[in-house]
Amino acid sequence: MTAAASTATQRLSGAEGLFDRAVGLERPIDSRELDTTKGPILYLEDITVSFDGFRALNALTLTIDRGELRCVIGPNGAGKTTMMDVITGKTRPDSGTAFFGQTIDLSRLNEAQIAHAGIGRKFQKPTVFEQLTVFENLELAMKTDKGVWASLRARLTGEQRDKINKTLELIRLTDQAARASGLLSHGQKQWLEIGMLLMQEPQLLLLDEPAAGMTDEETERSGELFLSLAGEYTLVVVEHDMEFIKQISKRVTVLHEGSVLAEGTLEQVQNDERVIEVYLGR
Repeated sequence: MTAAASTATQRLSGAEGLFDRAVGLERPIDSRELDTTKGPILYLEDITVSFDGFRALNALTLTIDRGELRCVIGPNGAGKTTMMDVITGKTRPDSGTAFFGQTIDLSRLNEAQIAHAGIGRKFQKPTVFEQLTVFENLELAMKTDKGVWASLRARLTGEQRDKINKTLELIRLTDQAARASGLLSHGQKQWLEIGMLLMQEPQLLLLDEPAAGMTDEETERSGELFLSLAGEYTLVVVEHDMEFIKQISKRVTVLHEGSVLAEGTLEQVQNDERVIEVYLGR
């Protein structure tokens, strides 16, 4: 094992790692248990969250269909981050219901269980293991029944190697596979982190301002990537870049003061007087 891989393992085994936290779960939820035969993949109903008297979410109700690419916009303080915190178990709602499919009650699960159930989250700042190669990052992120140490010592099967190569092709980093991740551009690091999420075989991806800090070319390529993922995966994209939203959106949800202010196509919400007043301006 390389020193860089050992350091990465230590980081995964720390407070932020999901692997070790999942070991002691009484009954881990598997993504194969997800049931969307009779409804949406994500259902939030009357979710309310307050912090020191401030109501970050105010009876928020939202549904996301399987395979959908939903864009969520809104002014600062609208509740976008808190909404993702509730979905991923980082924040417990004061009241309301949050279901992943028809049977998985997110309010009863911790962060590790929710991740294992098939919800992946990408924060605005990319977090990759910069001393490892692009290929090693994807290998380390691979969903497996083995522990982290065993995974790093094990030889890759042909099927696992094929999966990594397919992901490299999808995120357009095949020619960077042997390169240290710290040498990648900002946009390439973002794509690598998305690839790492995909290696975990999620059903739902939450992406927080993925276009922030990207060049115009990187932003366009990111849009193409997201559109290619929609259908096989469900994506919820929180973003402020309206040109990027225009490139990828079919349905847009506007949050304001912790509730849904408007919902529809980008054209519909852009022409909504309430949205213009609180967010877009004239």
